[in-house]
Amino acid sequence: MSAATLAPATPGQFQLPPLALYIHIPWCVRKCPYCDFNSHAAGPELPEEAYVDALLADLDSDLPAAHGRELGSIFFGGGTPSLFSARALDRLLQGVNQRLAFAPDIEITLEANPGTFEQAKFVDYRALGINRLSIGVQSFQTAQLQALGRIHDGLEAIRAAEMARAAGFDNFNLDLMHGLPGQDVAGALADLHQAITLEPTHLSWYQLTVEPNTVFWSQPPEIPEDDILWDIQEAGQALLAEHGFAQYETSAYARDNHRARHNLNYWSFGDFLGIGAGAHAKLSGPDGAIRRSWKTRLPKDYLDPGKPFQAGERLLEAAELPFEFMMNALRLTGGVPAALYEQRTGLPLASIGEACSAARAAGLLDADPQLLRPTARGQLFLNDLLQHFLP
Repeated sequence: MSAATLAPATPGQFQLPPLALYIHIPWCVRKCPYCDFNSHAAGPELPEEAYVDALLADLDSDLPAAHGRELGSIFFGGGTPSLFSARALDRLLQGVNQRLAFAPDIEITLEANPGTFEQAKFVDYRALGINRLSIGVQSFQTAQLQALGRIHDGLEAIRAAEMARAAGFDNFNLDLMHGLPGQDVAGALADLHQAITLEPTHLSWYQLTVEPNTVFWSQPPEIPEDDILWDIQEAGQALLAEHGFAQYETSAYARDNHRARHNLNYWSFGDFLGIGAGAHAKLSGPDGAIRRSWKTRLPKDYLDPGKPFQAGERLLEAAELPFEFMMNALRLTGGVPAALYEQRTGLPLASIGEACSAARAAGLLDADPQLLRPTARGQLFLNDLLQHFLP
């Protein structure tokens, strides 16, 4: 699969999908009040060596499920993976490559936060073969960053992007939020204008949501009214399009040939191994069985040799597959070839014929039978579209 487009789909029975690897680094400097990810404030010393050992042992236990496939992408998520030293990541990547072949054009992404940027460290990351950064900026406005509990200010965010380019990263994403407390259209567009001047190849631009089990859930901030949120969305999308950032997913915008390959694999119902505390995986077998699994969540338990890495596993039933597939594929504004449904689920396209007809009649799904693609209305009312594919 290229970074720009999905590989052409051809009709046929189930085929093993492309394979990716997600590596979870669960520590961060400080837990943000909006964050519901499996992240934990780091102590004075990170257990880098022990955690890399555990990650490789975890991968060893999952290797049979790879079925000899090479990795098309690797994504270091967190937490803040950039807290780890280049030496630790080098040992980890070498260990992964000893176990699994890397595609010649593999995309390796590292999430990083501005407060953890050091020029020499990022030069070393680039030398390891990490070729994409995703920088968690969220906003360039210091007051908003403080409200979000971030450890950096606006100038540090700008310097982080500049240092990324200076370190040799010509492919990097800036992660931005909108709909922040007290934000108006002008404030949201100011963040986008600043991001665009830094010349990223990709922007993730999504609305702040208040999630359960977060500080914001128990102490909710005053977020903008719905009409302001709508105005922000419309104005922001127009600005991004004007500057060459094409929306290809619900909250993802990219310049030509710079779509996030790792995330494209998720959204096209590809397979991914997941190692690290709380990591999730979706893996297919040659027999067409598709399983989701998840790892032990707490770092202390994950590092405990007396406890298993895997916390649970679930076989997806045939009745669940239409929704599981569509929940991902219909996030892509361009959709996917209809033939991909059979390839990735092993089910005939006719099995969703009635649901597709109903969704098309409602104006939510494109009329082209060769595509599974949301209409402009379907993008706006994605939950309504997905309802058609529930078991």
